[in-house]
Amino acid sequence: MMGLSLPHLLIVALVVLVLFGRGRISEMMGDFGKGIKSFKQGMADDDSARPAPPPAQIPPAAAPAEPVAQQSSDQLPR
Repeated sequence: MMGLSLPHLLIVALVVLVLFGRGRISEMMGDFGKGIKSFKQGMADDDSARPAPPPAQIPPAAAPAEPVAQQSSDQLPR
């Protein structure tokens, strides 16, 4: 069996507690919580700082084309 069982996890937790100490772990978790809180505030500020998109603009209507005058056969170039 290659997984970590309960006794293995307890030994790892004990080693971490001895190396870092109880105060240091709670300090790190407090800093982590402050970082998460700051991140959430930054995301909320970012959403409110975005400018509103400009309103949709309707393109102006195209001017009607002028009718082309019919040329008579005597006006055609030769």
